[in-house]
Amino acid sequence: MEFICRASPAILYTFLTTPACLVRWFCDEVDIQDNVYTFNWQGSEEMATLIDDIEEERVRFGFEDDEDGEYLEFRMYKSSVTNETVLEITDYCDEGEEEEQRDYWSNLVTVLRKETGG
Repeated sequence: MEFICRASPAILYTFLTTPACLVRWFCDEVDIQDNVYTFNWQGSEEMATLIDDIEEERVRFGFEDDEDGEYLEFRMYKSSVTNETVLEITDYCDEGEEEEQRDYWSNLVTVLRKETGG
């Protein structure tokens, strides 16, 4: 999925990697030990390893319970045509849950946009 954001890739990167910013839009609580992020949502905990990190360009997490090859990835880049920041999200879901997953990310990105100023 792709979303247009007013925030720069640098600001988005901060909101995707730091605990103080992640809790403002993505999860209720997060703890980071080395490259392992422990995310908490209403008492439900999931651990993810930061498997790829290119500052202001890409962040990729591998969750403990994900099947082989599945990951959550955020890419940030400036559109060469419009000069707007594009946030591209790659996530996996079960067959038949695509629309629910799109709605989930649309809602989260709406909050992210508010937190980052647009």
